[in-house]
Amino acid sequence: MPIIPFSALACPLDGDPMHREGQTWRCAAGHSYDIARQGYTHLLPVQHKRSRDPGDSKGMVAARQRFLNAGHYQPVAEAVAGAVLAKGSTSTTLHCLDAGCGEGYYLRQLAQADSDVSLSLLGLDISKWAVLAAAKQERGATRQEEEGRASWVVASNANLPVQDGSLDCVLCLFGFPAYPEFVRVLKPGGVLIQADVGPDHLRELREIIYPSLKPERERPALAPDGLIPLEVETIRYVLTLEEPQAVADLLAMTPHLYRASAEGRAKAEALTSLSVTIDVRLRRLERLA
Repeated sequence: MPIIPFSALACPLDGDPMHREGQTWRCAAGHSYDIARQGYTHLLPVQHKRSRDPGDSKGMVAARQRFLNAGHYQPVAEAVAGAVLAKGSTSTTLHCLDAGCGEGYYLRQLAQADSDVSLSLLGLDISKWAVLAAAKQERGATRQEEEGRASWVVASNANLPVQDGSLDCVLCLFGFPAYPEFVRVLKPGGVLIQADVGPDHLRELREIIYPSLKPERERPALAPDGLIPLEVETIRYVLTLEEPQAVADLLAMTPHLYRASAEGRAKAEALTSLSVTIDVRLRRLERLA
């Protein structure tokens, strides 16, 4: 699948379009941002941080990387890729942002999908550890020139460093949607693809670590301003984990690691295998013209 360089970055300080000069991005006002040797760009100004080291920790990123690279969420990745590519055609380039990309698994799967659609891909996360892992994995997995890879940036969904109306697709996968920003960066007719957990997601794990089970909350059915709902796809299957490390990684990559009591975490840590229900809702919403 052809991958075209992403060129629609905007300055995180003034919102002006940026252009690339060698290994640096610059705006007309003279603000400049270097591309790190690992292949990512830091576009999160200190005034936009809520903590010194926001987002997922290095340990959480490593757990998610091991778990996802083992293929446990492959059906979800295939559904996401299918939803994105349904928007594309062979005559144009599809510009896509993964807002909250983590360690880049879903963009890598999209780039490897069997399709003739040209893609221009940007992965964005507030966690520097996640973006670093995404950039390093892609460089290790391909010998393509830099122009044939996704772009990776450290930034916030609340202040996307992306030009207005420049994207065909935004992914928000198990993350924190910033709908006004998504509407701003999408073209009219562009699509937001949002993955959220269903009520039975990881039910068996939750039954072990919590004294009483509260159902996972589903997103409201109403569409945010500027978007109209299209369809909702349910991805549901039973996942069997046969290694203690996989069970530990599943817990470590979810909010349940922090929500569970010490007793609940101890019960999970004692597991040597586990069968859990994967229950995901994949929503498509279209930007109004």
